[in-house]
Amino acid sequence: MNTTSAKDWFENLQNILIDHFEQIEFSAPPSLYGTDNSKFERNAWTRGDGNEDLGGGVMAILKGRIFEKAGIHVSTVYGTFSEAFRAQIPGAEKNAGKFWASGLSLIAHPRNPHVPAVHLNTRMIVTSKSWFGGGADLTPLLDYQRKNNFQDSQIFHKAFEQTCNAHTVANYAEFRKNCDEYFYLVHRNEPRGIGGIFFDQLNSGNWKEDFEFTKAVGTTFAEVYPEIVRNRMNQPWTENEREEQLIRRGRYVEFNLLYDRGTTFGLKTGGNVESILSSMPPIVKWP
Repeated sequence: MNTTSAKDWFENLQNILIDHFEQIEFSAPPSLYGTDNSKFERNAWTRGDGNEDLGGGVMAILKGRIFEKAGIHVSTVYGTFSEAFRAQIPGAEKNAGKFWASGLSLIAHPRNPHVPAVHLNTRMIVTSKSWFGGGADLTPLLDYQRKNNFQDSQIFHKAFEQTCNAHTVANYAEFRKNCDEYFYLVHRNEPRGIGGIFFDQLNSGNWKEDFEFTKAVGTTFAEVYPEIVRNRMNQPWTENEREEQLIRRGRYVEFNLLYDRGTTFGLKTGGNVESILSSMPPIVKWP
């Protein structure tokens, strides 16, 4: 187990993804998006009151032409879970709640209703045990796109199926099922989007292989999502489609506040609140 390698990878992945997103942003057609190019703003933060080293991270936010709001954040935090929270984390009770966690989280809310929103998270957590987790899921916001046979869905799922099949520690069918079950709005009896893959507590006994798969999830995302964006970004949209987009974004807010484990983990471990809640869409409607 090499926590330094994991931390370095997540930080490198942030740079890779920022570069991809900014390239897309700069290529946006002015006829649809105007001409004011934007870049990510990066802000470093530290955890705690500054009296002891508890880790921190770098949040990067883009408010641009294509991406109405996108956040690509990395963090590495450590310390001790509260007694109330450690019972919820595998292995935490056996080492007095001590933990180390590093990871990357990405959320993108495009301006164009035809371009799906997306989420990516990859992480490594260490208590008395250690494991990797994460995944990626796609959320089309127009009704005609929320079907498994839609082109974007096929492209997205095919890419991650190939990635899983290339790594013996991964099981695409299982990880896809996990995603469908996790990103589900129980109170509305509907999925948040069209799924993807989701894995947690990945510890096959071969740390290197687990790490290689986790890295592959990040690089696959960096290839497939920009492809989907470029396929859709030149499509004009109507006011009715924008209205539908804003209403569907409400489902994103509901999931993140009611069910998302990452939100809970970040808040319970004293993470950066602005970074944690940056996943919220910039404009949303509940009619």
